[in-house]
Amino acid sequence: MNLEGSNPERIAAKMVEIVRSRSLQTGEHLTEEAFAAELGLSRSPVRRAFSLLEDCEILVKKPNRGFFLNVDASMIDTRRLPFGPDPLESLYLQLADDLLSQKIPEEFYESSLMREYGISHGHLLKLLTRMANEGLVERKPGNGWKVNPFLKDADAHDQSYRFRMAIEPAAILQPTYCVDKAAFDRARELQLGLIKGDVFSLSRPKLFQIGAQFHEMLVRCSRNRHFLEAMQRQNQLRRLLEYRSKSDRNLTLGQCHEHLKLLDLIEAGKRKEAADYLRHHLDAVRRRKTKTEKGHSHHRPN
Repeated sequence: MNLEGSNPERIAAKMVEIVRSRSLQTGEHLTEEAFAAELGLSRSPVRRAFSLLEDCEILVKKPNRGFFLNVDASMIDTRRLPFGPDPLESLYLQLADDLLSQKIPEEFYESSLMREYGISHGHLLKLLTRMANEGLVERKPGNGWKVNPFLKDADAHDQSYRFRMAIEPAAILQPTYCVDKAAFDRARELQLGLIKGDVFSLSRPKLFQIGAQFHEMLVRCSRNRHFLEAMQRQNQLRRLLEYRSKSDRNLTLGQCHEHLKLLDLIEAGKRKEAADYLRHHLDAVRRRKTKTEKGHSHHRPN
């Protein structure tokens, strides 16, 4: 993604999308460095967008500390902002959902989607290129597109978790790793809230967002953008897969306790032990999901 030539309103709108997609809470520290890296920008346009969000009372600037979220993400009403969300983002999510629900056939042509969604060829090509970069679709030789079999493969979660077992522990062991105390405190608060009962009342998408945000936060502390980009791509793929899968909330509850232990180990400086623990944590989840999904696949009627 590269918005270097965009105006502050466009950048601010994209920032709001990110904040809302991650369900960030009041008081979350937002840094110019992190958003500049994620959006492929220099810090100057990010700083201007931050000022615009401050004017809208979405962010608050604290002397010598930077910008902080002034309102829960769920409370941001984009209709009342002087700039709107990217309309292509909504269409992207709709296309992704339709791919997963098989409303779009496994092989398709651009012309059919242009008619179905009332979108120009240029905008559609932009969305399909993004989906191809994220591994959702791929262009067929000659003409047309096809859906990545990964999205319907019973081994999809297994492959994803095995990849995460390689990169997440490695991120924790990076020499540049530095604990973000505010982010760790917020993650701990969310995990404790789940243990106290939120795990049984929140929606599945919300539970996934909290979990994905937790693991992304751990990787972000490596200060290595390649690890972070790989983690974010995995979360994009997993979000689409897991929103449509059944979840065992009692198992999620157990994972919350394991997340808290991970935070304790890292904050105590025991990063090697934390990396080993994280690898075993991911492997246990992988084995449970793989067993469940293969069982469902085995009983699925032809």
